[in-house]
Amino acid sequence: MKARVIGFCLAAALAACDSGKKAAKTESALPPVALEEAWSADGFKQPESVVFDPDTGVLYVSNVDGDPSAKDGNGFISRVGLDGKILDLDWVGGLNAPKGLGVRNGRLYAADIDALVEINTSDRTVKRYPAPAAKFLNDVTIDDAGRVYVSDMMDDAIYRLADGEFKLWVRDPKLASPNGLLAEGNRIVVGSWGVITKGFETKTPGHLVAVSIADKTVTDLGSDRPFGNLDGVEPDGHGNYFVTDWMMGALYHVSPAGEVKRLLKLNPGSADLTYLPARQLLIVPMMNDGKLVAYHVK
Repeated sequence: MKARVIGFCLAAALAACDSGKKAAKTESALPPVALEEAWSADGFKQPESVVFDPDTGVLYVSNVDGDPSAKDGNGFISRVGLDGKILDLDWVGGLNAPKGLGVRNGRLYAADIDALVEINTSDRTVKRYPAPAAKFLNDVTIDDAGRVYVSDMMDDAIYRLADGEFKLWVRDPKLASPNGLLAEGNRIVVGSWGVITKGFETKTPGHLVAVSIADKTVTDLGSDRPFGNLDGVEPDGHGNYFVTDWMMGALYHVSPAGEVKRLLKLNPGSADLTYLPARQLLIVPMMNDGKLVAYHVK
C-alpha cells in the first residue's frame, strides 16, 4: 500500500512538472494591460473612425450618418478635443459615408465609398480622388513616404494615392475583405473582416495579414487563426497591436506572432480606433451607439 502511494505521488509530481513545462512554453508574450475609462462623448451620427492630428492637437471623427454604402451627402467630419468635448460637430459636411481617416502635413484623408477625400485642415477645402471601380472603400493609412493607402473591403483590394494618382495598388483574395490598415515600416498591416458570405456575414472570420510595400506579397501576420471581424488596427507602442472587432464588439491585444488576448467586451459597432502612446489614451468610436469612448491604458 505504501509503495502504491509513493508511486502515485511520484507520478503526480512528474505530471505536474511536465504540465509546468508546457505552461512555460505557452506563456504569454503580450504584456499585461489594464484599461480604465477616461471619458465618453455622445452626439455623433454613426462615428466610424477617429484620428489624432498632432499639428492641431485635435481629434477628427468621421460620421457615416446613414447607409454606409449610400451616396446621400449626409456624411460629415467632426472636430473633438482630447477631453472628449465636441469642438465642431459638422466641421466638414457634404460627404457620403466617410469611414477611415488619416492625417499628415495639414491634410486629412477620408475614405468615402468610391473616392478618397482630401481636406485641407486650415481652410476646409475639399479635393476628391475618384476610384470608379471601388466597391466599398474603408480604412486609410499613410506610410513614411506620404503615400496614402485605402482598403476596399468588398473587393479584396487596396488602393494607393502616390504622386497625385489614386489607383488600385493590390488585389488578392488573401486579404479576405480588408478593413483596418496600418502602415508600419516596409509593410502594411491589414485587419481582415473575413470571408464574406452575405451582407457583412462571414463564413470564416478574419485575422491580421501583412502586405509588403516592395513587392505586394500578402502573408499571415504570425498566425492564420481567425478571431474576429476586424476593424481598426493600431500599434500599442511596444511592437504589438490594439485591434477592434466590429461585429462581436471587442478590443483585442495582438502580438506579431499572432497571439490574441481580448481586453474588453464592447457593444457591436466598435470601429476604427486610435491610440496615443505618449498620453496612454485609447479612443474607440462606437458606431452603433453614436459615441466615442476613451480609455487610459496602464
